[in-house]
Amino acid sequence: MNKPYIICYMMTSIDGRIDCAMTEQLPGVEEYYPLLEQLNLQSVVSGKTTAKLELAEVGEFTARNPTPVGKEIISKKADSKAGYDIIVDTKGSLLWKNDTQYDKPHIIITSQLVSPEYLEYLDGKSISYIVTGKKQIDLARAAEILRESFGVERLGVVGGTTINTSFLDAGLLDEVIILIGAGIDGRAAYPPIFNRQGEISPVPLKLNLIEAKSYDSGAVLIRYRTN
Repeated sequence: MNKPYIICYMMTSIDGRIDCAMTEQLPGVEEYYPLLEQLNLQSVVSGKTTAKLELAEVGEFTARNPTPVGKEIISKKADSKAGYDIIVDTKGSLLWKNDTQYDKPHIIITSQLVSPEYLEYLDGKSISYIVTGKKQIDLARAAEILRESFGVERLGVVGGTTINTSFLDAGLLDEVIILIGAGIDGRAAYPPIFNRQGEISPVPLKLNLIEAKSYDSGAVLIRYRTN
Protein backbone atom coordinates (compact mmCIF):
# COMPACT_ATOMS: atom_id res chain seq x y z
CA MET A 1 0.00 0.00 0.00
CA ASN A 2 1.28 3.45 -0.94
CA LYS A 3 0.50 5.34 2.28
CA PRO A 4 2.23 7.75 4.66
CA TYR A 5 4.41 6.47 7.50
CA ILE A 6 1.88 6.69 10.33
CA ILE A 7 2.71 7.26 14.00
CA CYS A 8 0.25 7.34 16.91
CA TYR A 9 1.70 9.76 19.47
CA MET A 10 -0.09 10.35 22.76
CA MET A 11 0.51 11.54 26.30
CA THR A 12 -1.09 9.59 29.13
CA SER A 13 -1.15 9.18 32.87
CA ILE A 14 0.53 5.97 34.06
CA ASP A 15 -2.87 4.25 34.03
CA GLY A 16 -3.24 5.05 30.32
CA ARG A 17 -5.86 7.83 30.46
CA ILE A 18 -5.73 10.58 27.83
CA ASP A 19 -8.17 13.27 28.99
CA CYS A 20 -6.51 16.51 27.82
CA ALA A 21 -7.52 18.58 30.85
CA MET A 22 -5.81 15.97 33.02
CA THR A 23 -2.68 15.36 30.95
CA GLU A 24 -2.01 19.11 30.82
CA GLN A 25 -1.38 18.93 34.58
CA LEU A 26 0.99 15.94 34.55
CA PRO A 27 4.71 16.28 35.28
CA GLY A 28 6.37 15.85 31.90
CA VAL A 29 3.74 17.61 29.79
CA GLU A 30 6.37 20.20 28.83
CA GLU A 31 8.13 17.45 26.84
CA TYR A 32 5.13 16.72 24.59
CA TYR A 33 5.42 19.43 21.94
CA PRO A 34 9.24 19.42 21.62
CA LEU A 35 9.03 15.65 21.04
CA LEU A 36 6.27 16.17 18.48
CA GLU A 37 8.56 18.59 16.61
CA GLN A 38 11.38 16.03 16.63
CA LEU A 39 9.13 13.42 15.04
CA ASN A 40 8.86 15.60 11.91
CA LEU A 41 5.12 15.04 11.61
CA GLN A 42 4.08 18.02 9.52
CA SER A 43 0.63 16.50 9.00
CA VAL A 44 -1.51 15.26 11.88
CA VAL A 45 -4.98 13.71 12.01
CA SER A 46 -7.58 14.16 14.76
CA GLY A 47 -10.98 12.60 15.33
CA LYS A 48 -14.27 14.48 15.43
CA THR A 49 -14.47 14.60 19.24
CA THR A 50 -11.02 16.13 19.61
CA ALA A 51 -11.64 18.54 16.73
CA LYS A 52 -14.95 19.67 18.20
CA LEU A 53 -13.32 20.41 21.56
CA GLU A 54 -10.09 22.00 20.36
CA LEU A 55 -10.15 22.97 16.67
CA ALA A 56 -13.56 23.58 15.08
CA GLU A 57 -15.99 26.46 15.51
CA VAL A 58 -18.94 26.23 17.89
CA GLY A 59 -22.08 24.58 16.51
CA GLU A 60 -22.89 21.96 13.88
CA PHE A 61 -23.80 22.01 10.21
CA THR A 62 -27.31 20.79 9.40
CA ALA A 63 -28.12 19.99 5.77
CA ARG A 64 -31.55 20.90 4.45
CA ASN A 65 -31.34 17.80 2.25
CA PRO A 66 -29.33 15.05 3.98
CA THR A 67 -29.24 12.76 0.91
CA PRO A 68 -25.73 11.23 0.81
CA VAL A 69 -23.34 12.21 -1.95
CA GLY A 70 -22.76 8.49 -2.53
CA LYS A 71 -19.42 8.54 -4.38
CA GLU A 72 -15.71 9.02 -3.81
CA ILE A 73 -14.52 12.60 -4.23
CA ILE A 74 -11.13 14.26 -3.81
CA SER A 75 -11.05 18.05 -3.60
CA LYS A 76 -7.62 19.64 -3.19
CA LYS A 77 -7.61 23.35 -2.42
CA ALA A 78 -4.02 23.71 -1.19
CA ASP A 79 -0.59 22.21 -1.84
CA SER A 80 1.21 22.61 1.46
CA LYS A 81 4.86 21.65 1.94
CA ALA A 82 4.39 22.47 5.62
CA GLY A 83 1.73 19.77 5.96
CA TYR A 84 -1.96 19.67 6.83
CA ASP A 85 -4.30 19.49 9.79
CA ILE A 86 -6.53 16.52 8.94
CA ILE A 87 -9.90 15.91 10.55
CA VAL A 88 -12.01 12.74 10.39
CA ASP A 89 -15.72 13.69 10.34
CA THR A 90 -17.77 10.73 9.05
CA LYS A 91 -21.00 12.47 8.02
CA GLY A 92 -19.75 16.07 7.87
CA SER A 93 -21.03 18.35 10.62
CA LEU A 94 -18.13 20.40 12.02
CA LEU A 95 -17.97 24.14 11.39
CA TRP A 96 -14.84 26.00 10.28
CA LYS A 97 -13.46 29.43 9.52
CA ASN A 98 -12.17 30.15 6.04
CA ASP A 99 -9.06 28.02 5.60
CA THR A 100 -6.86 31.05 4.93
CA GLN A 101 -7.29 31.98 8.62
CA TYR A 102 -5.41 28.93 9.90
CA ASP A 103 -1.67 28.30 10.18
CA LYS A 104 -1.99 25.12 8.11
CA PRO A 105 -4.59 24.12 5.54
CA HIS A 106 -7.19 21.54 6.55
CA ILE A 107 -8.25 18.29 4.93
CA ILE A 108 -11.63 16.94 6.06
CA ILE A 109 -12.12 13.18 5.60
CA THR A 110 -15.73 11.99 5.38
CA SER A 111 -17.62 8.92 4.23
CA GLN A 112 -19.96 8.86 1.24
CA LEU A 113 -22.81 9.51 3.73
CA VAL A 114 -21.86 13.19 3.69
CA SER A 115 -24.37 15.54 2.07
CA PRO A 116 -23.53 17.56 -1.07
CA GLU A 117 -24.53 20.65 0.94
CA TYR A 118 -21.73 20.07 3.44
CA LEU A 119 -19.20 19.68 0.63
CA GLU A 120 -20.45 22.95 -0.85
CA TYR A 121 -19.96 24.49 2.60
CA LEU A 122 -16.33 23.27 2.64
CA ASP A 123 -15.85 24.60 -0.90
CA GLY A 124 -17.02 27.99 0.32
CA LYS A 125 -14.44 27.87 3.10
CA SER A 126 -11.65 26.83 0.67
CA ILE A 127 -11.17 23.60 2.66
CA SER A 128 -9.88 20.44 0.99
CA TYR A 129 -11.71 17.16 1.52
CA ILE A 130 -11.62 13.43 0.84
CA VAL A 131 -14.86 11.45 0.57
CA THR A 132 -14.32 7.69 0.73
CA GLY A 133 -16.12 4.64 2.14
CA LYS A 134 -19.81 3.89 1.63
CA LYS A 135 -21.14 3.66 5.21
CA GLN A 136 -18.02 4.51 7.15
CA ILE A 137 -14.72 6.10 6.24
CA ASP A 138 -12.35 3.80 4.40
CA LEU A 139 -9.20 4.80 6.29
CA ALA A 140 -6.90 2.65 4.16
CA ARG A 141 -8.13 4.35 0.99
CA ALA A 142 -7.95 7.77 2.67
CA ALA A 143 -4.32 7.06 3.61
CA GLU A 144 -3.52 6.25 -0.02
CA ILE A 145 -5.14 9.49 -1.17
CA LEU A 146 -3.23 11.52 1.40
CA ARG A 147 0.03 10.11 0.06
CA GLU A 148 -0.75 10.15 -3.65
CA SER A 149 -2.84 13.32 -4.01
CA PHE A 150 -1.61 15.50 -1.15
CA GLY A 151 2.00 14.30 -0.83
CA VAL A 152 1.73 13.41 2.88
CA GLU A 153 4.77 11.25 3.70
CA ARG A 154 4.60 11.18 7.52
CA LEU A 155 1.33 11.36 9.43
CA GLY A 156 0.76 11.71 13.16
CA VAL A 157 -2.39 10.33 14.77
CA VAL A 158 -2.84 12.63 17.77
CA GLY A 159 -6.58 12.41 18.35
CA GLY A 160 -8.67 10.52 20.83
CA THR A 161 -9.57 6.91 21.58
CA THR A 162 -11.91 6.42 18.61
CA ILE A 163 -9.54 7.66 15.91
CA ASN A 164 -6.56 5.86 17.47
CA THR A 165 -8.51 2.58 17.55
CA SER A 166 -9.76 3.05 13.98
CA PHE A 167 -6.20 3.35 12.66
CA LEU A 168 -5.16 0.37 14.80
CA ASP A 169 -7.99 -1.82 13.51
CA ALA A 170 -7.25 -0.81 9.92
CA GLY A 171 -3.65 -1.99 10.35
CA LEU A 172 -2.27 1.41 9.37
CA LEU A 173 -0.02 2.24 12.34
CA ASP A 174 3.73 1.93 11.82
CA GLU A 175 4.69 3.21 15.28
CA VAL A 176 3.09 3.83 18.65
CA ILE A 177 4.82 6.42 20.83
CA ILE A 178 3.59 7.11 24.35
CA LEU A 179 4.78 9.87 26.69
CA ILE A 180 3.75 8.71 30.17
CA GLY A 181 3.42 11.58 32.64
CA ALA A 182 4.32 11.07 36.27
CA GLY A 183 0.80 10.90 37.66
CA ILE A 184 -2.28 8.73 38.09
CA ASP A 185 -5.75 9.60 36.82
CA GLY A 186 -7.77 6.67 38.15
CA ARG A 187 -11.19 7.52 36.64
CA ALA A 188 -12.61 4.35 35.11
CA ALA A 189 -15.04 6.24 32.84
CA TYR A 190 -12.32 8.22 31.08
CA PRO A 191 -10.82 6.91 27.85
CA PRO A 192 -7.60 4.97 27.35
CA ILE A 193 -5.38 5.30 24.28
CA PHE A 194 -7.16 2.45 22.47
CA ASN A 195 -10.57 0.99 23.23
CA ARG A 196 -11.94 -1.74 20.98
CA GLN A 197 -15.63 -2.52 21.22
CA GLY A 198 -16.51 -6.20 21.67
CA GLU A 199 -14.21 -9.15 21.21
CA ILE A 200 -12.60 -8.20 17.90
CA SER A 201 -9.44 -10.18 18.59
CA PRO A 202 -8.32 -12.13 21.69
CA VAL A 203 -4.72 -11.86 20.46
CA PRO A 204 -2.87 -8.63 21.38
CA LEU A 205 -0.90 -6.81 18.71
CA LYS A 206 2.75 -7.49 19.51
CA LEU A 207 5.10 -4.52 19.34
CA ASN A 208 8.86 -4.09 18.94
CA LEU A 209 10.51 -1.68 21.38
CA ILE A 210 12.82 0.77 19.63
CA GLU A 211 13.33 3.42 22.33
CA ALA A 212 12.74 4.04 26.04
CA LYS A 213 13.75 7.28 27.75
CA SER A 214 13.15 8.89 31.14
CA TYR A 215 13.07 12.60 32.04
CA ASP A 216 13.92 14.55 35.20
CA SER A 217 10.20 15.24 35.64
CA GLY A 218 9.57 11.52 36.12
CA ALA A 219 7.92 11.17 32.71
CA VAL A 220 8.87 8.24 30.48
CA LEU A 221 8.84 7.97 26.70
CA ILE A 222 8.30 4.56 25.11
CA ARG A 223 8.45 4.03 21.36
CA TYR A 224 7.35 0.88 19.55
CA ARG A 225 7.27 -0.30 15.96
CA THR A 226 4.27 -2.41 14.98
CA ASN A 227 6.14 -4.76 12.65
